[in-house]
Amino acid sequence: MTLQVGLMGTDLIGQARTGTGKTLAFSIPVIQRTLIPGDADYDELAAPGKPQALIVAPTRELALQVAKDVDTASKHRGTRNLTIYGGVPYEPQLEALESGVDIVTGTPGRILDLINRGALDVSHVKSLVLDEADEMLDLGFLPDVEAILARTPETRQTMLFSATMPGAIVSLARKHMHHPMNIRAESAEANQTVPATNQFVWQAHDMDKPEVVARILQADDVGRVIIFTRTKRQAQRVADDLADRGFPASPLHGDMAQKAREKALQGFRDGEVSILVATDVAARGIDVAGITHVINYTCPEDDKTYVHRIGRTGRAGASGTAVTFVDWADIQRWKLINTALDLPFEEPEETYSTSEHLFRDLGIDPKVKGRLKPAAPREPKPKQGDRQSSGSGGSSRNRQRNRRSSGGSGGSPEPSTEKAQASSGDAQPRTGEDGQPRRRRRRRRHSGGGGSGEGNATSAPASTSNN
Repeated sequence: MTLQVGLMGTDLIGQARTGTGKTLAFSIPVIQRTLIPGDADYDELAAPGKPQALIVAPTRELALQVAKDVDTASKHRGTRNLTIYGGVPYEPQLEALESGVDIVTGTPGRILDLINRGALDVSHVKSLVLDEADEMLDLGFLPDVEAILARTPETRQTMLFSATMPGAIVSLARKHMHHPMNIRAESAEANQTVPATNQFVWQAHDMDKPEVVARILQADDVGRVIIFTRTKRQAQRVADDLADRGFPASPLHGDMAQKAREKALQGFRDGEVSILVATDVAARGIDVAGITHVINYTCPEDDKTYVHRIGRTGRAGASGTAVTFVDWADIQRWKLINTALDLPFEEPEETYSTSEHLFRDLGIDPKVKGRLKPAAPREPKPKQGDRQSSGSGGSSRNRQRNRRSSGGSGGSPEPSTEKAQASSGDAQPRTGEDGQPRRRRRRRRHSGGGGSGEGNATSAPASTSNN
């Protein structure tokens, strides 16, 4: 629906549900309108070698994904393409820009950074695309996007693609686009969620979620799975727990280095790991074939986040399954999402790892367990020999530390004590016959709440010694 309009150079707003092919809808017109050496009008370009098209995506992962699709679509066209994003060295990107680039795909921050450095010249851009514009606004990129738009020519073609159309998108379109044509791939009454996705919404206890997830991962039709969490720490913890249970899981979140994020995502694409535990920001726009299940480990923040999350499955006409866990504290938030999307899950069913409907609804064998392999045994603590005292008490622990620091062993007198006894000429300092030791013992008795008297003075150290 967009190809004819895009090829004419008309501004357009493309709106469709996630997973319906928006990337090729804008990349094909961009590639076709980009001139390369040998084209009739190439010599008429004001600045040959400068970028003719700019595609802006909200996240690094999405920029890499779009760039890959652009490379595939332009394979026989021969355009020079470049992907720029943060978290990696500048030098390769600067060298590519210096040698000449036709189509640039990147994230707002690095694009604006290179523009300000004078390395990226967007003053000759003929086509500009804002992909997943609604998510770009959610992530706070509006100032950067407007700064980029201000550096491009007024005569450019602007294509804006978005799964939803909030008010900020409409304002952006009115301000920076010239009579755009709005193309929507379905009727206004159509649901925002993909019909081919089976949705289950359950009220689950946080302590039982790992067991429920472990059973879902053993359903009959499970392929690749994405598990969404609210925080980066939670993503790491869930991934580590699944790996400990024997499941091939990998985390994907913002605290990871860019190389580690790329490696995790590539491993997920290549099938090295079949489970990706990700935060919303890290996984925005991910398009990987064969994702059969999406699990919302935590309730999404709003209806747009829910649509984005479950849109990772059921793409390009395939079927998928989306499971959402709702904590007791998130019931009201879920009801707002349910109402906004007109879903039939106003009262999520209470679900545990032993619930019959869990196994029945998802096709799970009731005999499966929460682990694919037994838990790793804990390493035994190193033996300390006689240094470990069988009793307790502060004085006993102090004597153990003194023995370790002095090199003595349990059961033998401390060297420092022997020297003290030898120098004083008193072979029995603990009997109470010497005044000084007696005062020391009285201080111990007083701090421990003991009584006074010589009998107590001689018996207290003996009992302490036996501890």
